[in-house]
Amino acid sequence: MTWPTRKGSNETMPARAPHPDKVPLFDYHEGDAPLVVAAPHVGMHIPLDLANTMTAAGRAMGETDFHVHRLFDFARDLGATTLFATHSRYVVDLNRDPNGGNLYPGKFETGLCPLSDFDRNPLYPDGDEPDAAEIERRRETWYRPYHDHLRQALDRAVERHGRVLLIDAHSIRPVIPSLFDGRLPDLNFGTNSGATMGAHLLTVLDAWRDGLTGYTQVRDGRFKGGYTTRHYGDPARNIHALQIEIVQDCYLNSDTPHLYDEARAAPLSKALRPLIDALVLAL
Repeated sequence: MTWPTRKGSNETMPARAPHPDKVPLFDYHEGDAPLVVAAPHVGMHIPLDLANTMTAAGRAMGETDFHVHRLFDFARDLGATTLFATHSRYVVDLNRDPNGGNLYPGKFETGLCPLSDFDRNPLYPDGDEPDAAEIERRRETWYRPYHDHLRQALDRAVERHGRVLLIDAHSIRPVIPSLFDGRLPDLNFGTNSGATMGAHLLTVLDAWRDGLTGYTQVRDGRFKGGYTTRHYGDPARNIHALQIEIVQDCYLNSDTPHLYDEARAAPLSKALRPLIDALVLAL
């Protein structure tokens, strides 16, 4: 794998895919602030050879975090490094343990190369599921380069600034019976019960939550942070990680749920920016 070379701050450098479809592995933009924003589930590309092995549910990509990265467009104005997936989480889930470990023991989860969606609809016909060799190929082709870039971005920020904040951006349908009861709060903040952020930043987050109006919210409720937040969040090394899981009807069109609704999204993005500003300032 030939990595893109850094030519200067604030340059977008998509890594090229070693796959015939030539779709970039991810969208990477290097900034110069102690802030990294990642969105591992926004990708909507499935290579044709893989799509041809999937069911209609697989090709529908229904668990995509549609457009959630757009809520954080302001981050580049703050000098953030951004890392956004281009390929579907149904190809490989970039927010799962590469060795298959469970995030929430005893609860239903989809794996590194998911076999079903959240409604338990199979993504592959019986007998066509990816085998061990195919899972390893996907891990090496898509998963490892993404996480190599994320680790490098965090290490670079610590080297430059002595500290960094990682925001892992996600979105989800408001009602998914297989995962939780009832409707999820609008904004779900995950810190693995405070383990992935320093106490001073938790204070900032909780103060912002207390002042928030117009949205329901919770910290470390049903979602406490996925693999990315838990793996990279290391306050002792001044790497602070926060997962933000957003209910999709807060910013997507209700009639056509895959479409970005600017009228809904704009006030939410406006509400999130002061939080990110305050957290970076408090680093």
